[in-house]
Amino acid sequence: MSDAPPTLFRGRVLVIAGSDSGGGAGIQADIKTVTALGGYAATAITAVTVQNTLGVTGVHPIPLEVIAAQARAVLDDIGADAIKTGMLGDVGVVETVASAIDHAGQIPVVVDPVMIAKGGAPLLAEAAIGAVKSLMIPRAALLTPNAPEAAALTGLSVETTDDLRRAGEALLTLGAKAVLMKGGHVPGERVVDVLMTAEGETTFEGERIETRHTHGTGCTLASACATGLAQGLSLNAAVARAWNYVHEAMLRAPGFGAGHGPLDHGWTLRR
Repeated sequence: MSDAPPTLFRGRVLVIAGSDSGGGAGIQADIKTVTALGGYAATAITAVTVQNTLGVTGVHPIPLEVIAAQARAVLDDIGADAIKTGMLGDVGVVETVASAIDHAGQIPVVVDPVMIAKGGAPLLAEAAIGAVKSLMIPRAALLTPNAPEAAALTGLSVETTDDLRRAGEALLTLGAKAVLMKGGHVPGERVVDVLMTAEGETTFEGERIETRHTHGTGCTLASACATGLAQGLSLNAAVARAWNYVHEAMLRAPGFGAGHGPLDHGWTLRR
């Protein structure tokens, strides 16, 4: 059995994000997601966090030159069909990652503007929000903010689905090619996510799953979207598959931990 030529393999995703020792979010969730959807995950780690389902108790940043070297090492050898960014931490990391994205060339970038951990710990310095707006959003083929992140990035109140749309329009104006406005924080029996582009919108709607096992949903959704784009799916198809993947992973959550538990990222392997 011969190896397929590398140029025929699509689905290489470079994930630039922080590590989660509990395995439910961050780089660990990203790798599981990309693999479960048939892609190939490579990483540039921005920080090592000390966390479990009960919360984050420590954050240890990786030196900027090491972050940049990780990304270059991957891009110059393995290559990437898409990039996904998660926890960036501070202005220096944002600037370093923006430079790495430019080095990668014309491939789609999915930006998950991670600001706060599920347990409430801050993961992005307030001073870095402006850098995310000016450097990351214009480079995003897809931006995936939840309601609090959208409010922080736009200065708008985001309490309803219509508020999500208003914030989404503002984020498109800031330069994102597309935004997936996540409605999990918006009250209601049903969760409505809105995918917005200059051409229009598509909604993804389902009944709210009453569960404490939601750790890593944002990381997982963004990585699933990046995998689809890396594999050549259209934006709508990539988001639809990602949305269904996360929904099922929540339903099948293994029940680990005493706090916000992880999803079942590997459910696709046991169908």
